[in-house]
Amino acid sequence: MRRADGARLLLLAAIWGASFLFTRIAAPAIGPVATADFRMLIAAAALLVYYLAIGFDAQWRRWWPLYLTIGVLNSAAPFLLFAFAALTLSAGLLAVLNATSPMWGALLSTMVLRERLSARRGAGLLMGVAGVALVCAPQGTARWLEVTAALAAAICYAVTVVVLKRWANQASARGMAVGTQLAGGLLLLPPLALSPAPAFTPGIIGAMLALGLVCGALGYILYFRLVADIGPTGALTVTYLIPIFGVIWGALFLGETLTLPMVAGALIVVAGTALVLRG
Repeated sequence: MRRADGARLLLLAAIWGASFLFTRIAAPAIGPVATADFRMLIAAAALLVYYLAIGFDAQWRRWWPLYLTIGVLNSAAPFLLFAFAALTLSAGLLAVLNATSPMWGALLSTMVLRERLSARRGAGLLMGVAGVALVCAPQGTARWLEVTAALAAAICYAVTVVVLKRWANQASARGMAVGTQLAGGLLLLPPLALSPAPAFTPGIIGAMLALGLVCGALGYILYFRLVADIGPTGALTVTYLIPIFGVIWGALFLGETLTLPMVAGALIVVAGTALVLRG
């Protein structure tokens, strides 16, 4: 891997790890629905402008059913679930729970696509379960609903992988980025209209712009560049780094406590993720 590719990989991990920080800031202030919806609409608007500038065609007529389906699975549902979980859970814990998505993907691929579950992947799954149990143990039973919501969001990402493998081999990744963000944002407009009007402060506006423009639009652009330069497998190694940055940003900017179970559990989840992806 070239030095420039490694720098982009670290930058992407830092950006996507920060998404849990900004969600933790915005969700308690304006609510989960507004946090999830404005995040997608801002990202979609930025990507539409960028693609228009470079002349990219998303082939809306051909792929809109897929954009709509993946928009629910990969954007609207997980963003809403993470925003709900962020009402009480720390940014670091959210990032660690998010890292379980490759493990759920491996399990679902075995069950649905009949892929072989190798010994390496099986060990990674067991390590992931152990790591999640360790980081969630201090929460006790008081936060079980929020923990379940975060894990359900990670499972949504895993279901997305299975659907894409089965039905979307020819769809453009760039088109999927803008199409799914736009579809998810439009789908959440009705519940947003029924929700209390969010009270935006300069800090909340900054957090939402960061979620949409930096974590959304810029994150996708960086990811596509990595896929082109080092391949999909190499780009997936960002998954190892996201929980580390999520824990660091939460500690630095929100004063979240770095406990031994949190650090140990995060490292176990990262190691399990590495085994699953390599397997």
